[in-house]
Amino acid sequence: MEEQKNNPLHGITLEQMLVQLVDYFGWDELGYKININSFNNNPSIKSSLTFLRKTPWAREKVERLYVKTFTKKN
Repeated sequence: MEEQKNNPLHGITLEQMLVQLVDYFGWDELGYKININSFNNNPSIKSSLTFLRKTPWAREKVERLYVKTFTKKN
């Protein structure tokens, strides 16, 4: 537990991150910020999750954008 204390993503699923990012930015803006086909061509949560789970570099970009957008800096 102690090692997760400063992890802003602890307890947040990839699906929760993606839904929150889509709600906040919309698919068009999200696809502009992270240029991947599953955000730009006929986007859906399901297809995007499938891609992100198989593609570590894309998942890292989503995680970084989530942290940058939704975590408070102290």
